[in-house]
Amino acid sequence: MKTPTLFRTPKRLSLTWRVIALSSLLLLALVTLFTWLGHDNLTRQFQESRLQHHERQQREINLALLRSSENLRQLAGLTAASASLGLPLQAGSTAEVEQALNSQWPALQLEAGIDEILIINTHGEVLGSWGTGNSLSQLPIMSWVSRVINTERPLAALRCSGSCQQFAAVPVLVDGESVGMVVLSRSLADVTRQAKEVSGSEVALLVTGPVEESRVTAARQLQAWNGQLLALTSEEQSLEPLQRAAEAAPVRRLMEAPLSLEHDGRNLEISAVRMGEDNERSNIGYFLLISDITEQIKAINQDTRTLLFVGVLGWIAAELLLLVILLGPMARLRRVAGLLPALANGKFSDIHSAIPSRRRRISDEIDVLESTTLELSSQLEMLEGEVQERGDQLAERIEELAKERDFVNSLLDTAQVFIIAQDCAGRISLVNEYAQLTLGLNEASLLGRHFADVFEAGVPTTVNTFSQPQQEEKMLRTPDHRLHTIAWYHAPLQTSSEGKGARISVGLDITERKAAEARLTWLAERDPLTELYNRRYFQYALQIALDRPSKTTGAVLLLDLDQFKEVNELSGHHVGDKLLCEVASTLSHNLGGRGVIARLGGDEFSLLLEDTNTEQAISVAQYIVQLLDGIGFVIGERRHRVTASIGIALYPTHGDTPADLMASADVAMYKAKESGIQHWHLLSKSENAKDELQERVYWVERIHNALEENSFELMVQPIMRLEDQDVKHHEVLLRMRDADGSLIAPAHFIPIAEQSGQIVLIDRWVLRHSLKALSQLQDRGITLAVNLSGQSLHDAGLKQYLAEELAASGADPHHLILEVTETAAVTDFSTARGVLQAVRDLGCRTALDDFGVGFSSFHYLGQLPVDYIKIDGSFIRSLLISPDSRVIVRAIADIAKGFGKQTIAEFVDQEALLPILKAYGITYGQGFHLGRPVPILTAFNNYR
Repeated sequence: MKTPTLFRTPKRLSLTWRVIALSSLLLLALVTLFTWLGHDNLTRQFQESRLQHHERQQREINLALLRSSENLRQLAGLTAASASLGLPLQAGSTAEVEQALNSQWPALQLEAGIDEILIINTHGEVLGSWGTGNSLSQLPIMSWVSRVINTERPLAALRCSGSCQQFAAVPVLVDGESVGMVVLSRSLADVTRQAKEVSGSEVALLVTGPVEESRVTAARQLQAWNGQLLALTSEEQSLEPLQRAAEAAPVRRLMEAPLSLEHDGRNLEISAVRMGEDNERSNIGYFLLISDITEQIKAINQDTRTLLFVGVLGWIAAELLLLVILLGPMARLRRVAGLLPALANGKFSDIHSAIPSRRRRISDEIDVLESTTLELSSQLEMLEGEVQERGDQLAERIEELAKERDFVNSLLDTAQVFIIAQDCAGRISLVNEYAQLTLGLNEASLLGRHFADVFEAGVPTTVNTFSQPQQEEKMLRTPDHRLHTIAWYHAPLQTSSEGKGARISVGLDITERKAAEARLTWLAERDPLTELYNRRYFQYALQIALDRPSKTTGAVLLLDLDQFKEVNELSGHHVGDKLLCEVASTLSHNLGGRGVIARLGGDEFSLLLEDTNTEQAISVAQYIVQLLDGIGFVIGERRHRVTASIGIALYPTHGDTPADLMASADVAMYKAKESGIQHWHLLSKSENAKDELQERVYWVERIHNALEENSFELMVQPIMRLEDQDVKHHEVLLRMRDADGSLIAPAHFIPIAEQSGQIVLIDRWVLRHSLKALSQLQDRGITLAVNLSGQSLHDAGLKQYLAEELAASGADPHHLILEVTETAAVTDFSTARGVLQAVRDLGCRTALDDFGVGFSSFHYLGQLPVDYIKIDGSFIRSLLISPDSRVIVRAIADIAKGFGKQTIAEFVDQEALLPILKAYGITYGQGFHLGRPVPILTAFNNYR
């Protein structure tokens, strides 16, 4: 039998698939090409940026070496210029040479990091040495002597052997003639640190060439480079990559371009910066920089994946565009498909009217489909009468069922709760879409499984449990490994006429509500800034410890950060917050397992140690001091040293209530601040914290009343000009009048005023009354010197207050001298310098009190705007018996004179001191031998 011509269709590939296949291949090829080009461009740009970074590192490190060498040469020049060095060196006196620089050696060693000083005469003989450094046999002493003495010019050298040292040799001149030279040496520790900070990389110090004495391990000797690593940061992470780099490339090639390699899943880049070559030893020093570029490589790969993703999206968009182009043919196909239900329902007339009967010259698949549909419609039309009635009934019933199904499905699927139906055996018979999405499972994989197996509910599956409603909370782990808290409500469900038990379970996710409740509990117990416990929880924990029936001993440590106010004022409160977080992290990391750590507020922290004796509490306090000292807190160019005063109180010895214990710890903390010897203090059994606190409150109130009632008394002590014993200059001192009229020394109330912050108000009181007195005395040529506390240096309104008081009193500012202690000035140099300059701008003069007690005195002296230098009395008292004191006092006098400043000697208590002070060129003297303090009114009543 032959197939009718109408149904004969040639075998062909659909036009739609041919177009889509060819376009897809072309677009995918273009996406691949563009992705490869993008990746290649990113890689090339990254390599160029790393080369530029390497060149910048070389310039900055070489600049750091140059600056360090220049600084060393300047220090050597200052040492060689010492007035007491030239003549002993010319005379060849070893003892006098060593005595000449003994006073300078501590400052050079501690402040400038000098490792060794050598004093060498013109014959190459060492007449004096300080420190421990290179063996003299290893240094080309005669070569240096020849170069320095002949040219009379400084010499700088860098030598690398067992270690890398910078040397500076400067001639010592006497009457224009070189009598020897001074040699200073210093390690490259500061340069290495700067190199690490500048590059942000790990740094190693490599020396190549012959080394007479090696102290490094075999692992740090790199045979391929003929060198050894003298210094290395993070040795555990950096040593093996350096060993691999030594085998991979010569070190000189690392100077031209960095070497990239992979190590332990990280991408590393190693580069070298040459320091210099030792001509005498053929040793060359290099800085090796190990940079981690893993994140940059990951970023390039991520960008490549993004390009690929965008390309794929473009390919999809192109295919969608192609689909739009084919909408016309597809519309015809949809029209035929839309008519097929009508064909099934017997609407044959609609098919004949919708499909045209004419034929195209070139037919395609749609034409074949349309003709086949018309043929089928003609054949089925004959059966319409027989099935019309039954078909109508069936269609009506299907419509009703569809509405019911859509309503139930919509109700179940739109509800954002778990809806599960179970049969009498506890097997799942219905599950809504929300449950499927949450579990990551489809309906087919859930139906028929036990409810307890899926939801870990642990509910018994016996029929008896289905007869009553139940409520419970259970944990559910979702496919993303998160735990959810679900509140379940189970209710019985009747599903058949046989009365078999079934039930429906509705679950509500209450995870966020539980998390909110937990967060509220956390916030009630924690400090939000540092995440340590807060004061409320610490007192609760302390009460629990005190209530334990075992009556064990324990300790409370109270920490108060020193000079935290200055951190906030100098660097901002956000930096202060960072410092608090750093301290909290350090305490929590190192002592979190020892006890309860809390932040009480501000810069106060506390630690509760249970089952702890006295020795253990002291050991923990000392450990905390070490931990805080190890915090390198650097913001910009300013480095803040972290210290704290720690008070220790034991229970039940120092109190059996939280309030008593905290009061005892507070008293101990203030005693630690006052001591200045150690950063912690443990109350003894004889010390009473309540009495201490009452005493402090008593003095605070007395100071307040004295300020209100003007119960202070001004005293003056004369400052004599030694040349002619003339007295025009007096220092103002402060006393407090007691109720019986006696005078109270400042040692009783000044420390309390400094702790409570009242010292600023006292300074202003003294200034105001001193200016009133000065306005009546200045016509006699009297000058008054008033002391300012360290806290007043941070008083932002001091300059305005002084200007207003000068104007109100009519006092001449030239007759007012404001004194600050050297310790306060050096502690916050920039603030002190600004305040002193502001005071001088008003016309007042300034003085630096207690000079000489700090190691930084000479360094800052030339930069502080002061007119007078008051030499600390500890040096004056021992002047007759201590050679060291004579050297220091004479040096201070000489240097002050060189800076154009006048000197005042304090604590002159005997006549024998006056000739010495005059011989040293000291202008003024002050002490009990020259005049004792007297009330200001009494002092000038008989003045002529």
